Amino acid sequence: MFAALDASTSALVAQRTRLDAIASNIANMSTTHNEAGEAVPYQPRFVVFQTDDSAGPGVPPGVKVSSVETADLAPNYKYQPGHPDAIKTGDRAGYVAFPNVDLTTEMVDAIEATRAYEANDGVIQITKNLVAQSLKIIA
Repeated sequence: MFAALDASTSALVAQRTRLDAIASNIANMSTTHNEAGEAVPYQPRFVVFQTDDSAGPGVPPGVKVSSVETADLAPNYKYQPGHPDAIKTGDRAGYVAFPNVDLTTEMVDAIEATRAYEANDGVIQITKNLVAQSLKIIA
């Protein structure tokens, strides 16, 4: 029974990490500078999951975060000549490079991650109730 708790707990941690990445993407939708202060738009992050077989044979595998990757996407250019970060010369003069983050996609991913989190929380609650009922029968 505790293996079921371990698998669901690992999924909770993984989905929380995924939600953190999604929240970061949404928060930085209009960030036009990187961490070093250079005029490079924010690149969205995404989480890569991996099966976690470390519990051993006969135990259901869990999930773990393999890595948090940065997408290599071309920026979205919007014509805003008065913006301080507008390109001054060349073909794209007057355009500002914004991150290529799609709010609709991010919101759908957030809902999906939330539902997965809730489902695993439900499994934990059912497992706890099962253990409690088993102990009542034994006692």
